Amino acid sequence: MNDQQSYYETMYILRPDIAEDEVTNHIDKYNKLLKEFGGTILDSQMRGKRRLAYQIAKHREGIYVQLSHQGDGQHIFKIEKAMRLSEDVIRYMTVKQEGPLPTPRSSNKSSTQADDKENQETKVESKEKKIVVSTDTSTSEKDGTSIKENAES
Repeated sequence: MNDQQSYYETMYILRPDIAEDEVTNHIDKYNKLLKEFGGTILDSQMRGKRRLAYQIAKHREGIYVQLSHQGDGQHIFKIEKAMRLSEDVIRYMTVKQEGPLPTPRSSNKSSTQADDKENQETKVESKEKKIVVSTDTSTSEKDGTSIKENAES
């Protein structure tokens, strides 16, 4: 795989006590910096405020932001330096992804309704798969569980 086709995901955590409009400003700022440094933004999502696994700089929660981007790799050092210098970013990490490019999600209301419909259809399919798996009688009851219990879980 050549460097032009490489894509990366950067996850960064913002302080939990900043306002929502400031969070939007930070997201826009890093997206603009990424474009200036030669990267292409594939997807940018705010994942919301979540509890941290451990305390970071006396914070127990953080606002997670996921940024998928494509480029030659030279832009990563520059964007991470900008995050390192910011007092509002408490952690960041960039990972090089292998495989096909992710499909970007649009933020239109109509597409979210279509996505919800797709998610409902996949839930139905997954329930059907569970039923097929749970009615498989080829596995014996060596472990003491019954087929009925498997179907309920």
